[in-house]
Amino acid sequence: MEVYVVIVVLIALLFDFSNGLNDAANSIATVVATRVLSPRKAVLWAAFFNFVAAFGFETHVAATIGKGLVDPGVVDPHVVTAALLGAILWTLACTQQGLPISVSHTLIGSLAGVVLVKGGPRALVWFTIGKVALFIVLSPLIGMVLGALVTLVTVWVCRRMKPREVDAAFRGLQLLSAAVYSLSHGLNDAQKTMGIIMALLLSVPAFQAYAVQADDPNAPAWWIILSCHAAIALGTYAGGWKVIRTIGHKVTRLRPFSGFSAETGGGVTILGLSALGIPVSTTHTITGAVFGVGLVHRSGSVRWTVGRDIAVAWVLTLPCSAGMSAVLYILMRVAVLSRLGA
Repeated sequence: MEVYVVIVVLIALLFDFSNGLNDAANSIATVVATRVLSPRKAVLWAAFFNFVAAFGFETHVAATIGKGLVDPGVVDPHVVTAALLGAILWTLACTQQGLPISVSHTLIGSLAGVVLVKGGPRALVWFTIGKVALFIVLSPLIGMVLGALVTLVTVWVCRRMKPREVDAAFRGLQLLSAAVYSLSHGLNDAQKTMGIIMALLLSVPAFQAYAVQADDPNAPAWWIILSCHAAIALGTYAGGWKVIRTIGHKVTRLRPFSGFSAETGGGVTILGLSALGIPVSTTHTITGAVFGVGLVHRSGSVRWTVGRDIAVAWVLTLPCSAGMSAVLYILMRVAVLSRLGA
């Protein structure tokens, strides 16, 4: 059992890596599209701040995932394995297609699908599920509104400046906004994997002492925090280039000041919701912010067909990840029973 648990922890870190791979676009698409940084320098910048988010912040999101989403009594290594494998498969498939999905909702959908098979509807904490579902809708809208507001403010502040002066000023400011967004991405998304690992270790008596901090039973142990931030930073550094092109080039044309507006609006949204312990989608948020920036210029500057494809992927994420993980769990259970019968 001990070796199996270690393997499942490694699978969780692989999921965290795939999270960074798909969500690299969230952190750097705007700064690459505006040519403030080269793609490789941009992912290094984002990866650094993904890791920095491990220090000095509360782990409310990890507590929500680890203890507030499902009945802890239903969680075991098989449940976590099936949920993680289903989430990884859906994430990598969408990354290959260049679709910026919510890796957060992929994980939540996968976990819910497995738990429904094992424990039925009563094993889910429906209040938390409902809160997550609500912010599937609200997070892109909040990001859109804040992205539009920041754009309007920057346009007004810079109304007497020449376009060349505006671009020069915001090239430097966009480094700051990209750092803030990458920090918020690491803060919210890495904590989801922390919560899964914490829930896994708490379900196995021999590992419970390694799951949480000695002075805070609701906070994951420091080795979990650091390894999850390292994994998501490495995934971001590897970069999901097709997804980056979708957000950075296909939605709307970005300039340094509009990239700054999108990142600032999205980053503020995620930092605020992270403080409330809400596992929000960084993908939904930054995509909404980019659309908000495009709408301020004119609705015709936004490629709505791209938005439609992204929205379809968002709608399919929860049921598809839940279905895939549920099937994997059933197959794992059949394999275990067949082995016992033999």
